[in-house]
Amino acid sequence: MLKKFFQAFRPSEPPALPDPDAELALGALLVRVAQSDRDYQLEEISLIDRILARLYQHNAIEAAKVRATCEKLHMAAPETDTFGRLIRETTGLEERLAALDALWEVVLADGNEHPGEITIVEDARKAMGLSYADSQKARARATEKFTGNAADVQEGS
Repeated sequence: MLKKFFQAFRPSEPPALPDPDAELALGALLVRVAQSDRDYQLEEISLIDRILARLYQHNAIEAAKVRATCEKLHMAAPETDTFGRLIRETTGLEERLAALDALWEVVLADGNEHPGEITIVEDARKAMGLSYADSQKARARATEKFTGNAADVQEGS
């Protein structure tokens, strides 16, 4: 009897996920990268929230809500290249480069580059129509954010 009582307060089916746009696609890719090493750390979650706030002008609460939606999309999501193609088809070059920067930031956030993370970034890069050189520059910019070695990055360009 208690079981029926509690079921009455639960939704019969989970709410439908929104169709992803470029923001949700990038957020889902960021979550996918962060979770690919099976160690989804608070630092990575916080970084994803900051990236979403920075790129899409959200406050902290809005960014956290978007990330939570992205976590659900990631779990139910299509392949990485589907998200990458959606970003390519709905944004300009500057936004795609910013997305690649963000992906590298999440890869580097925990100080360890895992092969699975790099595979996701490379699949997304190709699907977004960006070059290997674009990826290397994005990686250098992300590295600079964590190390503060702006001069080293500029010399290497």
